[in-house]
Amino acid sequence: MELSYCTNVHPAEDLDGVIEQLARYAGPARRAAGLDRLGVGLWLPAPLAGRLARDPEARARLAAALAAEGLEVRTVNAFPYTAFHAEVVKRDVYRPDWTDPRRADYTLDCAEVLAELLPEGAVGSISTLPLGWRSPWTADDDDLATAALARVAAGLRELRERTGRTVRLAIEPEPGCVLDTVDDVVDWLAPRIGAPIDLDPVDGDLAAPPRIDPEFVGICLDTCHLAASFADPVEAVRRIRRAGLRIPKVQASAALHVEDPADEAARAALEAFAEPRYLHQTRALAADGAVLRVDDLPDALDRLRTDGPWRVHFHVPLHLAPAAPLGSTTEVLRRAVEAVRELPDGDETHLDVETYTWTVLPGGAGDLVAGIAAELRWAVAELAGVAAERVAS
Repeated sequence: MELSYCTNVHPAEDLDGVIEQLARYAGPARRAAGLDRLGVGLWLPAPLAGRLARDPEARARLAAALAAEGLEVRTVNAFPYTAFHAEVVKRDVYRPDWTDPRRADYTLDCAEVLAELLPEGAVGSISTLPLGWRSPWTADDDDLATAALARVAAGLRELRERTGRTVRLAIEPEPGCVLDTVDDVVDWLAPRIGAPIDLDPVDGDLAAPPRIDPEFVGICLDTCHLAASFADPVEAVRRIRRAGLRIPKVQASAALHVEDPADEAARAALEAFAEPRYLHQTRALAADGAVLRVDDLPDALDRLRTDGPWRVHFHVPLHLAPAAPLGSTTEVLRRAVEAVRELPDGDETHLDVETYTWTVLPGGAGDLVAGIAAELRWAVAELAGVAAERVAS
């Protein structure tokens, strides 16, 4: 599996900023980790993705900056549309959703850029949001999202025919969204997959309801989100496979785990993670196996009382287990990666380290280059099948 780290940890919104972050963070992290090459999972805000898709000179500048730092790109994070480092992000990260044509346009722009940047013979992946926040969401919204994803799949097929480059979209389940869990994505996507869109040659109307081409649309397995759902990682991977769906991308991430949320020391430690920028959905496992859901950590601390463990959607650095009585879910990550590697095409899956929360960690980010490098070294050492001598996105 090809390993990278996601650049959505950095706040750059224009080309100059992205190029500067590659020189300031990605290149130094590669060297500090002792890697000959390093993959970066690019985050491109929508205005920049649009510019790069239409400006060959801008793409050439970006490609040259990547090459100068010994970096490669095989995956793009197209979940946040823009302003991912605003003072308050929360639910804004889910806008525009898949009912809005801007979401499909942005995704296709990212695909155009990625196809240009891919190493020769490589396959690309793009992760995206799971339709949108769960409410309001109607049957009409479902139809609009289905048509939009079918349109993107058709665009990705056309991109391959035109360029010879394959780029696949990966829907990323996230707590609180329309598609909250892996089961939700499978249940929604599997009945909608089929042959590419067929246009009536007479009047241009759709000859049949749009179908989403499974060759180009699959699932992104974010292991923080997976852990927060208390799902079994091996069974989750197997269910995706049984449904005939691909896993183009795994986002290597870990959630906060609280074994005894009634413990006062644990609650006090959790309060340090209740920061205002991002949404930190919290899940509790009840005695009967039910998963109780609260949309943000401050609300959970205020009103959730359970005897069972909690898991919190807060991406904690892979190599830095929180101090007791808190913990992290890196074991879920290990088991998920191993299950994906056992798939017939598992070695084609991109493994992207996505700890975007460095700047909101209790105590601050510290030396970000050193932190990213340490996470990459951890991934090389701990995730079976990752080759230390060659790490690429």
